[in-house]
This record gives sequence, C-alpha cells and structure tokens, in this order.
Amino acid sequence: MPQIVKTLGLEAEKGRWLLILCGMVIYIIQGFVYAYSVVAVPLRKYFISLGLEPTAIEMQLPFMTSVIVATFLMPLTGRFIDRYGPRILAILGGIIVGLSRFGSSFATSPTTFTLLFGVIGGVGGALLYNCPIAAIERWFPDKRGLALGLTVFGFGFSTAVMGPLADYLIAIYGIQTAFRILGVLSTAVILTCALPLRFPPNGWTPRKWKWSTVSASVVDVNLSPGEMIKTRAFYGLWLCFFIGTSAGLLGVGVAKLVGLEVAKNACILEAEASSLLTALMIPFATCNASGRPLFGWLTDRLGPKKVAITAFTLVVVVSLLIYTHPSSIAIYALTFSILWLTLGGWMSIAPTLTARFFGVKHYASNYGIVMTAYGVGNIVGNTLAGLAKDVFGSYIKAFPYIAALTGIGIFIALAMLKPPNETKILSN
Repeated sequence: MPQIVKTLGLEAEKGRWLLILCGMVIYIIQGFVYAYSVVAVPLRKYFISLGLEPTAIEMQLPFMTSVIVATFLMPLTGRFIDRYGPRILAILGGIIVGLSRFGSSFATSPTTFTLLFGVIGGVGGALLYNCPIAAIERWFPDKRGLALGLTVFGFGFSTAVMGPLADYLIAIYGIQTAFRILGVLSTAVILTCALPLRFPPNGWTPRKWKWSTVSASVVDVNLSPGEMIKTRAFYGLWLCFFIGTSAGLLGVGVAKLVGLEVAKNACILEAEASSLLTALMIPFATCNASGRPLFGWLTDRLGPKKVAITAFTLVVVVSLLIYTHPSSIAIYALTFSILWLTLGGWMSIAPTLTARFFGVKHYASNYGIVMTAYGVGNIVGNTLAGLAKDVFGSYIKAFPYIAALTGIGIFIALAMLKPPNETKILSN
C-alpha cells in the first residue's frame, strides 16, 4: 500500500493548498518594500528634524537599493534552497528582513537608512523570495500556474495591506517606533509561515495525475543553470520578462506623478486630484495582485506564447491611449490598472515557465537567474520615465517608447517563447 503523504496534518492533495496561504502571507509581509512611498514623506520630515536636507534621489535610494540587491543575489541564494530546502532559507531570510526593519528605526541619515533598509533588507529578501514558490511549484505539478499565481498574489496585494498599516503606526507612534513594531511583526509572521515549507518526497505526484504525450503542460526536463542559459528558450523568457517588467515597474514607480500630470492637463486642482490619486492606489494594487492568479491560470490553459502576446498587446494599446489622451483621468485609470495587472501577470508567468521549460530539480537556482530580468526592468523602466521628464518635461512622453518596446516583445514571444523540448510532458 503506498505511503500517504501529509502536509500540515492533512493529506497532501488538501494540505498543499494551505501552503499557498502560508506563502501568500509571507509575501504580504515581505512586500512592504513596495509600500515605501507611504513612509518616504514622514521619513524625510524626520531627517529634516535632525538638521539634514535629503534630496529626492537620496530618498529613493532605499527602495531602489532593496530591489536591486534582492534581485541580483537571487541566483546565488537559489542554490542554497535547492541544497538545504525552503524552510531553513525562509527562516533565515525572515530574521534578516525583520532585523533590517527594526534596525532602520535607528538610522540618522538617508545613507544609513539605505544601508539598513536597502542593502540588509535586500539580502533578506533575496534569501526569502524564492522559498515559497520553490516549495509550492513542486507540490502543484498539475496546477503550477494557478498555484504560483495565488501565492504571489500576496506580494501584489501587499501595498494595500502594509501601506495603511505603516501609515497607521506612524500616525500613532512616530516613524522610529513604527519601524520597530514592523520589524518584530515581520519576523514573527514570516517565521510562523515558514515552518511548514518543505519539498514533497521525491517522486510524489497528485493522485489521478499521469504522464501523457499531449503538448499542453509541463515539459519533462531538468536543466542545470549552466544548461539552461545555453537554450534559446531561456533568452526568450528573459527578454519577455524584462520587457514586461520594464513597462509594469514604470507604471508602479510613477503612478501618482503621471496622475498629477494628467490632472493638471485636465485643469483639476492638485489638492483635489491628490486624494483621488491616492484612492486609486487600492484598485491598482488589486489589479497587480489579481493579475498573478489570472495570468497563471491563463498560462496553464493557453500556453506561454498566447499569454505573453496578450499581456504585451494590452500594454501597447493603453500606452498609446494615454499618450493620445493626456488629460483624461478615465484613460489614466485604465492605463495604470492594465500596467499593474500585467506586471502582476509576469510575476506568475515567469516562475511558471521557468518550471515548465527547465524542470524542477534546479528550479530555485534557475528562477534566480531568470529573475535578474526583473532587476534590469526596474532600472530601465524607471530610468526611461525619468529621462522623459527631464528631456521632454512630461512623464507621459515615455509611453510611445513603452509601446515600441512591448511591440518588440510580441515578436520575441512569437519567435523564442517555447520550451526547449516538447516531447514528453505531464498533464491531468
């Protein structure tokens, strides 16, 4: 009689869904970095009270540094997940993230805050980020896209949870105490949710799930990182992920700034527009979060090419719309909803295709390499927006270039976004 595999006290087919909840909560806590704009204003006031005059660039460095450090360390930390398992790395990452936030309360300048929040927090984020998805993609070989999309939903929705929480704590206790509370809370919640994370036993698969030769699901390959980077599929996925995140992260980075520009063009007073634009952050975050399970599910159903082309086409259309309607609040809301939606989509498409194209044996290491596209996209998207503002005097002037870039992405998806081996695969 075959051994019954359990997780969280339940048979694996049921208990594995609770692992998704654990991963979702971890990402909600970790995603506080994307609510940085909420703390940037009171943080700057705090530094001014210390006699400093921090520039706008100095105040953006903690956020940018955290994302860049986390992204480019992921290829290294992925190897440790493959070797030691997701639980140990998640616990270590959670402790470092918590210490980073707690320690940030003692910063007395933008430089020390960048070191504590950006560099140390980025290291913790690099250790932590791949752990839930590395575990869950092995527990869900039959529903990878949906499972990973639901898991990373937490990261997309984090701004809507952690932003108001941070705002409330700062209003009641002040910026320093708020960071100490967030540090303790982050450590406690992440460690609690990290404890159940583990890989299934070797060879485990869901019942009633078998090998098939239908070309529709996960390719039966297990490529090492060195083998992966020699494939055409890797470069297709990396380029598509880079283009998708360049557009999406531009939308995240300048959402309110573009909104104020549109409001000015529409002759709406800044005070009136500001409250509206702040309120729009909630539906934007909801779109970002919802895009993850939605596009994950679509990837399972339609395949990588159709989903990537759909995402790119949506971005091309809305980019041209806002460029040609620079004074329409409705077009602005539609454009940024789609940008946030497709960014969330790529955060489930990329891990799903990494497993599908290159296998699960070296998944954490492989996805760490693929994830560097996100870091480059962060730099390119936000730099493009800044250049448009500096050169042309308008953030909206960046959107024709975004439309052109995503148009190129459609051709890359058509030519290169396919598995390296389409022979033997898994399906329901």
